[in-house]
This record gives sequence, structure tokens and C-alpha cells, in this order.
Amino acid sequence: MSDYDLYYWSVPFRGQFVRAVLAYAGKTWTEAGDAAIARLMKGPVADMPVPFMGPPMLVDRAAGFAIAEMPAVVLYLGETLGLMPATVALRALTMKVVNDANDVIDELTLDGGRQMWTAERWADFVPRLKKWMSFWEETGRRHGLTADAGFLLGGEAPGVADIVTATLWTTVGERFGKVQAMLEETAPMTAALSRRVADLPPLAALAAASRRDYGEAWCGGQIEASLRKVLGA
Repeated sequence: MSDYDLYYWSVPFRGQFVRAVLAYAGKTWTEAGDAAIARLMKGPVADMPVPFMGPPMLVDRAAGFAIAEMPAVVLYLGETLGLMPATVALRALTMKVVNDANDVIDELTLDGGRQMWTAERWADFVPRLKKWMSFWEETGRRHGLTADAGFLLGGEAPGVADIVTATLWTTVGERFGKVQAMLEETAPMTAALSRRVADLPPLAALAAASRRDYGEAWCGGQIEASLRKVLGA
């Protein structure tokens, strides 16, 4: 029996952060599937494992506990799986990184596809995306990250901040080469960290499984199609 049930759509996007933390920690999970997610979302709130508007939602089978909202899920896993830093300050910074990553993918999808990308909108967004990238670069610089070694918030091993960073930038970068090139130019230490962490066997295996299961998809739908059009991906 799996350790967890994960409710997330059949694409990487927001759910990939949860999958990555689980994979790194060596945990097993069952993907509930799109139909089960849709049924829960349409059904009474009283029937939900935890009230939620949309996935990801995670059920910890052993603990009998359910939690939704990506940052909250990642916090729960980080705390229960021993992947959070020891100090309150670094734990707070970890959650800032997680929330920044959540904001970046929201902005890359124009708040879930409220609008579609056009060449003009993308050109206007590029300086803001580079600023986002610089957040990771400056955070790492302040904590000893280099192009060759180190982790985003220091420490001896990857933690939640590093797993989320690698998942964000490699998942996007592998699918949108122009974003990857921008990261390499704007935030080279972050790009190097992302590669080092993503190359760890559990995360490399997850990336391969995602390619097998989801193909080139990132977030899906018309918004991804419009992003691919403006980026020539």
C-alpha cells in the first residue's frame, strides 16, 4: 500500500512540487486520477478529506490526515519528513521560496489562463521574470551558494527549498528552452543548483516518469498552447 494519496491533474505544474518532495524522501504515493478529483470538487464539501477548491490535495494514510494548497502540502511534508532547516528564520525563508515558486507558475500561466499569451504580453513580462529569477540568485548568494557547490539556504544536504527550486526551474526549462536560456544568463548559480539537485537519482527518475506519463505537457490547456506559441516551443 502506498504511503500517500495525491490528488493532482495529469500534468506536472503545481503537483510536481509535491511529487518531488515525496520522491526525494523515498515515499510512495498513488495518483487519484482526474476523474476522482473532478468528483470530489463537484461534490459536497462535507465529503472532502479536507475542504479544497482545487488540487493538489494530499492524504497521509498512516496519519489519517489530509491537506490541500501546494505550499501547505509541501510544508507538511517538509516538517514530517525531516526536510526543513533547524532555525525558525531558515524555515520561514524556505516557505518564502515555496510561495515564490507558486507565484512564478501563476504568473507564467497568467493567473490560470485568465488571458492568453501574446508576443507583446510576453515581451512586457520578461523583465519581471528576470527579476523573479534574481530572487533565487540573491538568496543563494547570501547563504554561500556557488556555481559549483552549496544549497540555496546553506546546509549539508538538499532541503525543501532546493527541491522546490530544482523542480520549478528544470520542469519549466526542459519544456521552454527560452526560459532555460534566460535562467542561465540571469541566475547561473540557481541554474547550476537546479541541475545538481534534479540529477539526484530520485528526482531524475521522477522527471523520466513524468515524461513518460505526461509527455511534453507542463500545465496543459489553451494557456500552455499560447505560451508555446510565443516561445516557439
